[in-house]
Amino acid sequence: MSPSSLSTAGVLLITVPTIAFGGLSLLAHIMRDIPGYLDNPVRRGLWRAGHAHAGVLVLFALVAMLYIDQADLSGDLKTLTRVLIVAAPILMPIGFFLSVVRPSDTKPNRLIWLVALGGVSLGAGTLTLGIGLI
Repeated sequence: MSPSSLSTAGVLLITVPTIAFGGLSLLAHIMRDIPGYLDNPVRRGLWRAGHAHAGVLVLFALVAMLYIDQADLSGDLKTLTRVLIVAAPILMPIGFFLSVVRPSDTKPNRLIWLVALGGVSLGAGTLTLGIGLI
């Protein structure tokens, strides 16, 4: 692996304990019946989606680092692809979580657009990587 992919993978691996902590927090909300989670289906759904997307997208980004180094892309395009793919597991969960911060929120605020931005980033990064691998 290139030094850039190794350091990016290192940062991604450091995020795994934060994802585990998030899962523990969700479990605490359930076990302690903390108001604003189980009784708020919108918040519950978005927080579950945020946690799930964080875990899956971090794993996806880690695997993608292996392929980026093998792609027939310029150095700058490899860097851009890394950034685009790593932005998704950051932007999407943040959008899910911060769009319903208050326990009383029954609809997402404008920060939900971070989810779409993360999706666009993921799409652009994976498309670029795919083309570079063909």
